[in-house]
Amino acid sequence: MDFGVFDHVDRTGQDLRSFYETRLRLAEAYDRAGFYSYHVAEHHGTPLGMAPSPSVFLSAVAQRTKRMRLGPLVLILPLYNPLRIIDEMAMLDQMSGGRLDLGVGRGTSPLEAAQFNSDHRQSAKVYAEALEVLLKGLTQSTLNHAGEIYQFKDVPIEIAPLQKPHPPIWIGGHSVDGAARAARMGAHYVTQDTAEAMRPYADSFRAAWRDVHGSKPLPKIGLLRFIVVAETDEEALRVARRAYPIWHGHYDHLHHKHGLVHERGEKTADFNVTFNGMRGVAGSPETVTRILREQAEISTVNYLVGQFAFGDLSEAEVLRSIELFQRHTMPALKGL
Repeated sequence: MDFGVFDHVDRTGQDLRSFYETRLRLAEAYDRAGFYSYHVAEHHGTPLGMAPSPSVFLSAVAQRTKRMRLGPLVLILPLYNPLRIIDEMAMLDQMSGGRLDLGVGRGTSPLEAAQFNSDHRQSAKVYAEALEVLLKGLTQSTLNHAGEIYQFKDVPIEIAPLQKPHPPIWIGGHSVDGAARAARMGAHYVTQDTAEAMRPYADSFRAAWRDVHGSKPLPKIGLLRFIVVAETDEEALRVARRAYPIWHGHYDHLHHKHGLVHERGEKTADFNVTFNGMRGVAGSPETVTRILREQAEISTVNYLVGQFAFGDLSEAEVLRSIELFQRHTMPALKGL
């Protein structure tokens, strides 16, 4: 079992200069604590995501950390020309010393896509071809591609990534078929679905991996959870109950603005539903360790991803969670 961090980089109420500095100090703390990778979301036009350019934010993270891997989860491919992604991700891999984890996806928000005049109904097709171009550009010195959406002819690629053949690909998903596709392409796979839902995804991933890759080491199969750890259950729940509604307000910001509701209803505003162990856990080190152990055993994942900073959680509160999680939970679950 390895452990990672996910961050929406959602607004806390601080002025932005202080906000970014706080997030960078937290990245330093994650690095010291021994987390495997730091994964950053991409969102636009919403307080849910104050890192709308993940490569800009992560270039700063790369300079403030030494061992921890880092990357977007996910970079929304339909919003970019693939050539720009090739250049920026190759730069980031070089500048981080080969620590880039490249999460890619088509995006989940039609409202955010519309801000770019991008038709979300076409996003699956655009994403698939953009990913094909991206992998070509990260592995070849000249880019040639003649597709339905993108055409490149004899484009010189001057910046290659440090990792060969390219940085590891990460996929966020919610389906058995998606997990199998990720495995076939050799990617890592992460979900925030329930542990029970994740089990068939993990089974599908492992079966597809064996079919295509045989006995090669298995990639990361990850489960994402909000995590708040304090000295007692009561204190952790008090803090989480205060912070989660603020995060959910950010999550619901654009839909509320446009008078809409999310098509996917799993990220409920109901704290008790989220933090009953389904998609979040708050408690003492013993409680958090017990719940995460149960969920890891049910889901059969080999990677637990914690969202430690969200809503209005203070730097001190997040640092306390990290310290207790590192001292108690990580050693207890490492051998799973």
